[in-house]
Amino acid sequence: MDNRDAVSAFLRSRRERIAPGQAGLPVYGQRRVPGLRRGEVAVLAGVSVEYYTRLERGNLRGVSDSVLDALAQALRLDETERMYLYDLARAAGPAPGAARARPRAARPAVRPSVARIVEGMPGLPAYVMNNRLDTLAANSLGRALYAEMYADPTCGGNVARFAFLNPAAGRFYTDWDRMARFAVGALRVEAGRSPYDRELSNLIGELSTRSDAFRVMWGAQDVHVFRDSTKRLNHPLVGDLELDQETMSLPDESGLSVVVYSAPPGTATEDALKLLAGRPTTPGQDRRPATPGQDRAPASPAGPSAPQP
Repeated sequence: MDNRDAVSAFLRSRRERIAPGQAGLPVYGQRRVPGLRRGEVAVLAGVSVEYYTRLERGNLRGVSDSVLDALAQALRLDETERMYLYDLARAAGPAPGAARARPRAARPAVRPSVARIVEGMPGLPAYVMNNRLDTLAANSLGRALYAEMYADPTCGGNVARFAFLNPAAGRFYTDWDRMARFAVGALRVEAGRSPYDRELSNLIGELSTRSDAFRVMWGAQDVHVFRDSTKRLNHPLVGDLELDQETMSLPDESGLSVVVYSAPPGTATEDALKLLAGRPTTPGQDRRPATPGQDRAPASPAGPSAPQP
């Protein structure tokens, strides 16, 4: 798998974000480049400058785990970034004795038992999602919460398409910029993990072509894994919501996760969810008046507030 451009861009972006003082290195004279120099990273990682230069040019083929660990430490990578670096190395080509990454099924089926679990939580919005941010199954409250996404056939139930291509997303996601960057980071992690995923490549290409904001965020080389978080949403029927999100990966090789939103008991958000559970799910029905300028498209990289799944 030729992923040299992705490797080079990622290593360079991580090197350029570290100031010499952060790495405990002295600074002499005028520096022409941001962050660390290649030679400084090589010293910190315990490799030659020539070897590190080869790595930053995108050649991770056959690199040992010990070198990857040293590189991750030198570049101050967090857990998600370290995982992404390992995925890039596996995709570049196996080290001696390592197994080559296998292509993942395009859209693994949601097992009936998993679908029953999701449907069995009528008071909580729940979804089954893959690592491309496609919602493959949802209960009725989940569909009501994301009614605007499901009503837009161009989204195909994909959270990233909704966030970047639907004008309503700028209002729906109160923390649009944070959500959008997390979504882009999650897609980048999956691109490193599943380099043979044609649907993922097509999705990234589509978003890069149609959204300036996505293209700029993708170029930042940041990575992200969804676990637990707080979602702040502005629903067209019930108003502002503050939801706790839990993401539970299924213990198999499907790459699917169950995503559940909840609200603490006695809160306004809990009351809003109860109300939403009995309301129509089609946008436009019983819709409260919108504040002027609320439905805004995230048209520019620095957009009004740009959206998270």
